[in-house]
Amino acid sequence: MKKFLKISAIILSCFLILSAALFVSYAVITKDAVLDSSKLVGAGQNVTIYDDEGNELTNASLEIQKKSVSIDKLQPHTVNAFIASEDRNFYNHNGLNYKRMVKALFKNISSRSFKEGASTISQQLIKNTHLSSDKTIRRKLNEIKLTKKLEKKYSKNEILEMYLNTIYFGHSCYGLQNAAEFYFNKKAENLDLPESATIVGLLASPNNYSPFKNPEKSLSRRNLVLKSMHECGYIDGNEYEKAVNTPLNSERRNPNDRYSDYISAVFDEIEEIDFDHYLLTDGCIIKTYLNADAQNFIEGLDYPCDNAVIITDNLSGGVKAYKTTINGAKRQPGSTAKPIFVYAPAIEEKHLSPFTRILDEKINFNGYSPENYDKKYHGYVTVTDSIKNSYNVPAVKTLNALTVNACEKYLNAMDIRLDDDEKNLSLALGGMKYGLSIKELADKYSVFPRGGKFLPSRFIKEIVSKNGTVLYKNDFASSRVYSEGTCSLMNEILIETSKSGTAKKLKDFRFDVATKTGTCGNQEGNTDAYAVSYTSEHCFAVWLGDKDNSRNQITGGTDCCKLMKSILENTYGKHTPTTLDTKSGTSTVNINKEEYLQNNKIVIADPVCPKLNVMPVKLLADNEPKQISNRFSSPTIPEPTISVANGQININLCQTKYYSFIVKRNKAIIFDGSWQNTIIDSPNEGQYTYSVTPYFNDGNKVYIGNEIILPAVNIGKGNSIQIEVPDIVHKNWYD
Repeated sequence: MKKFLKISAIILSCFLILSAALFVSYAVITKDAVLDSSKLVGAGQNVTIYDDEGNELTNASLEIQKKSVSIDKLQPHTVNAFIASEDRNFYNHNGLNYKRMVKALFKNISSRSFKEGASTISQQLIKNTHLSSDKTIRRKLNEIKLTKKLEKKYSKNEILEMYLNTIYFGHSCYGLQNAAEFYFNKKAENLDLPESATIVGLLASPNNYSPFKNPEKSLSRRNLVLKSMHECGYIDGNEYEKAVNTPLNSERRNPNDRYSDYISAVFDEIEEIDFDHYLLTDGCIIKTYLNADAQNFIEGLDYPCDNAVIITDNLSGGVKAYKTTINGAKRQPGSTAKPIFVYAPAIEEKHLSPFTRILDEKINFNGYSPENYDKKYHGYVTVTDSIKNSYNVPAVKTLNALTVNACEKYLNAMDIRLDDDEKNLSLALGGMKYGLSIKELADKYSVFPRGGKFLPSRFIKEIVSKNGTVLYKNDFASSRVYSEGTCSLMNEILIETSKSGTAKKLKDFRFDVATKTGTCGNQEGNTDAYAVSYTSEHCFAVWLGDKDNSRNQITGGTDCCKLMKSILENTYGKHTPTTLDTKSGTSTVNINKEEYLQNNKIVIADPVCPKLNVMPVKLLADNEPKQISNRFSSPTIPEPTISVANGQININLCQTKYYSFIVKRNKAIIFDGSWQNTIIDSPNEGQYTYSVTPYFNDGNKVYIGNEIILPAVNIGKGNSIQIEVPDIVHKNWYD
């Protein structure tokens, strides 16, 4: 018994010592944590934005205004949406949910990270207004201390109201009132149930769940919030069913202020780069890559419909200009997907080269039968022709040979993630679940002028606090996707597309412009049209269409290229970009033209091959054909046919360019010369044996092929051909 008491005393002492140590540590770590009531009311923040030359943008020194809502005026379903989604026990705890905190602690220990936060609404308010987003023990302890102070000083409704007036909802909207006006053009007190759930759904990730940028994801997230409300008993089954079946009706205001699209994209990027929006305190400076001349020009263009335009710098990856009426939404990329989804990966994998011929024909892949835009098939076409004329069948055939799995490897390297239901052959024609934004499309194409390196474009160069501390700096490093050789070949193909393909409206520029167009639609009309161009300095992308997918007659090769031409003329009105690289990492070889065109074989031409039969082609280095043709160094022909008619011998030769022939009768030469369709001989009666020997004379040397002995013939005795009879009399049939 004494031993038990002694052990118990030791354990109790250790526990008390540990508790005291933890308490002292907690007190020391949190001694400077002070609750500042002024930070809880969401005061306006003056943030100044500068262009690439250090000039303050007109109308861009924006004040993130305080537009408060009173919780008493809000609809109950609006308040309940936040409670159900963010903190179901908000009215029952003292600011801290200890059960969730313990669960999160164990998960963090097991994963050796700080993934789980278990934050209540009170904790979120403190973190957003008083602390940084650093995931450290010190920050968490300060958060706990300040949350307890908050709960002692304010009522639950006061805390919830302050939370709603300070929380960030994306698109530079701080507070519920700003969000209601931005997303639905109404006051927060007038939000209906689906609208309230949509806004609450933004909190998990405003950039990903924006109804303007990702409507499908936004709808799914909204319905998840509605499900939580139903589980909590805030709405009944009928209300839930009616709400989840209500379409998104977000109605973003489109301000006419200059640079508003660019500025909105700046704030979207802040979330994308995982920068804490709440660090944008009063006096912060945001330095961007915006070029005022380029931005003013694209904003002043005459657009026939909804549109999106972006200009990026190849060297820095900075966005020089940006305009959109669809708020960065993703759209089906159409034929612009072909170079980046199909042909560049296939070239890199050494499956084909620009001159490889593909049979454009009617074909069926297990029920999927792609058609060309012109409803025609064009026989054997080269990869270059397939791209510049935007043929569909060769692209699908190429992806089928490449495999979607191989394609996906390159897409992942460029930050494109495919869902399982996207992994099919329609991907070759841009068939995607969500699509790509105009910025994402430009980023993928800028890999080619950058020699194979992927670098996501950025609007923000740097963020600096009021006291001069650099809070963020764009220092993203590029990563290699393709070899220089693949990019050189793609550059040459897309330059040719601008000269004589679907983008031929751009053919008059005296510098290299590489372009790919795309149009999505059917017989009823089109929904999306594109032109993506790049030079050695910049990448440009233009989208035209309708945000609601209404049909029109807009096309990439016509309407988008017309706008692209104006943008290029403005960009290079005072200087000319250097040429695009079309040589690095490539090799030029001479192939046998006749074998290529007649037999679809790619073989190196003989050293003695006639110049007219030599075809120089460019391909990826180390992907040169291994087989060398012996067509001229060792002449070979199909066996000629021989016939007898009306007392004369007819020897028919298969047509073969550049060959000469020696024809002998009983070893005597009766003909020596260039190819003729039929060699005619009229000998006296008797039996004769003819032979044909092909040869090639390159002017310096004669290359003689094998002599071909033809069947013997008879003249004057039935004009017959003597067929050699097999000897079956003396054959031993048992051996």
